[in-house]
Amino acid sequence: MSNSSFFLVLMSLLAMWSCQVPVTEAPASVTDNPAFSTWETYHGDPTASHFSSLSQINKENVSQLEVAWIFETGDKDERSEIQCNPIIIGRTLYASSPRTKVFALDAATGERQWIFDPFDGGPPSGVNRGVVYWTDGEGDERILFTAGPFLHALNATTGQLIESFGESGKVDMRQGLGRDVSDYYMIATTPGTIYKDLLILGSRVSEGKKAAPGHIRGFDVRTGQPQWIFHTIPHPGEYGYETWPEDAWKEVGGANAWAGFSLDAERGIVFAPTGSPSFDFHGGNRHGDNLFGNSLIALNAETGERIWHFQSVHHDMWDRDLPCQPSLLTVQHNGKYIDAVAQVTKQGLVFVFDRETGEPLFPIEERPIPQSDLKNEQAAYTQPFPLKPAPFARQRFSDELVTDISDEANAFVSNKIADARYGNKFTPPSVEGTIIFPGFDGGADWGGAAVHPTNGILYINASEMPWLLQMVDLDPSKSADTPGRISYTKNCSACHGANLEGQQHVFPGLVGLKEKLTRNETMAFIKNGKGRMPGFGQIPDAEVQQLMAYLYEEENVELDMASLRETESDPDIPYAFTGYNKLFDHEGYPGVKPPWGTLNAIDLNTGEYLWKVVLGEHDALTQRGIPPTGTESYGGPVVTEGGVLFIAGTMDRKFRAFDRDTGEILWETRLPAAGFATPATYEVDGKQYVVIAAGGGKLGTKSGDSYLAFALP
Repeated sequence: MSNSSFFLVLMSLLAMWSCQVPVTEAPASVTDNPAFSTWETYHGDPTASHFSSLSQINKENVSQLEVAWIFETGDKDERSEIQCNPIIIGRTLYASSPRTKVFALDAATGERQWIFDPFDGGPPSGVNRGVVYWTDGEGDERILFTAGPFLHALNATTGQLIESFGESGKVDMRQGLGRDVSDYYMIATTPGTIYKDLLILGSRVSEGKKAAPGHIRGFDVRTGQPQWIFHTIPHPGEYGYETWPEDAWKEVGGANAWAGFSLDAERGIVFAPTGSPSFDFHGGNRHGDNLFGNSLIALNAETGERIWHFQSVHHDMWDRDLPCQPSLLTVQHNGKYIDAVAQVTKQGLVFVFDRETGEPLFPIEERPIPQSDLKNEQAAYTQPFPLKPAPFARQRFSDELVTDISDEANAFVSNKIADARYGNKFTPPSVEGTIIFPGFDGGADWGGAAVHPTNGILYINASEMPWLLQMVDLDPSKSADTPGRISYTKNCSACHGANLEGQQHVFPGLVGLKEKLTRNETMAFIKNGKGRMPGFGQIPDAEVQQLMAYLYEEENVELDMASLRETESDPDIPYAFTGYNKLFDHEGYPGVKPPWGTLNAIDLNTGEYLWKVVLGEHDALTQRGIPPTGTESYGGPVVTEGGVLFIAGTMDRKFRAFDRDTGEILWETRLPAAGFATPATYEVDGKQYVVIAAGGGKLGTKSGDSYLAFALP
């Protein structure tokens, strides 16, 4: 048994002894806590509750909501998105546009006050899910956010860069990580969190073999200087170093906290969820359990020192990142109040721990899993399974789960998976193809869960979409491909398809690229990235030239194949994968029986479900007499003291209000584009508003560029 497995078993035993669990007094009313009546932080407050104590809009009157204002950014394109959860400071709303411009609006009227373009008119890189506000209380007010590889600091009143921060207002996040990653891809899609005068920040890095490490840092909000660093890939002498190969920290990347943080300011604890080590689907260069990948880590917010951790997946081979901030709330177990932290996962699981000690509140079992037959791969022998709550998404794909919305759909999908492996959610990646279910985007994803801070109820939307993961052997001596084709398979096919055909609803095809982009334009995209595409500055120049020859149909196949035979394969990771391929039927619907999207209310006091409802609808299927199926969803819910749960996130462009106690729909409206973001609610001049970004762009939906605020007449 691995060290982390032994630790987990020990924690499970301790959880059964209720006398070992620290007890708190009954929690104060949320109406006594001003943090819950504002929306000054990403997802509501530092605890990531997604909760508001406002109740002007309530169950009785929510059906009367109407549009109060609309703000259009004017900078969408055919594939752009808005994933931003706005923050509201006083009567000013801060948010970002599809091109990652940051702006300030009058929160009561939607009138623009200022706008800042971090790319100065150039192509944007990545998406932005929110910004951070800080003030010293004496007139220095700042907006901190990331764009590309840089952390920026703006004057909150004027939108101008603060020249004394970093170098002329920004800090290069690729610096200070213990090794040179200046040519590597690094951004931060999710905002950090403020503790005193520190900004605690994670990052998004490449998921391929050449990736930067995902270390967590605390930056001085005044100067931009790093004050502490926590190595998610441990250095010699640090906790967890033995769970990696010797000196892995010098080469291996990932294990990054891309989903944001939750903060217990009173205790000075910041909770960091991390993703998988890179490469996502083969661990030949990282044998071992790989702490602190796929872990919930409790850190001292002042110093960055580890307090406790829990690893949700050992030696990840399935891209099972912890996808969102954990939720801080108070629960009642055996008549005792416990300050807890709850982490939802892509697999559709909820892990609940005592906030101070890391002891699980419900038992967790380590169970054996199937082993890998790929070269130079060694799967972990066991993985953790919480016994409560029950999963909020189905866990095992089987023949009985193949879609039945039509005979044609069933036959199409059955034929497509005839040679694939499935039946256990930890079935390893394979050259035959492995069905990942729930898929790479969840279960839960970056929208995260909402909680009532004091009554112990958690609300989470779930997607139930199978994906087909297939590995490709890259041994050059056996390959019928050219060097350029192999480079494309290794670096590009994951998004753009095995044969340049693109991927439905997600990534564009590259067939006929020379008719669409000049060589210089393509070279710029490869080096710097654009939008969702990361930069690949780490690819050697010779390989880039081979890739370009393939993309522009300029290869000398006979000469290239001769040189290829003399090339050695990568002994650590001799595989690539064919891409992030969803398992669709012949019409483009999920290849699994509905529901494809749900909304769930879970009582974390008992671990039992209060309700589960379908979330989202495909109008074309409804018109064929098929009951609402639900859809995949992106973005999370908001819950209010008025008894209402607000959520958008679905393909049908609907923005909905549910009764938080029963799951009944109380109100819905159709947005100009799908709202793939988490809403926010706030009050200005005694009037409550609910705002949502309608950016679309995901799942094949049209892109939008607007923010809509709703209020009572």
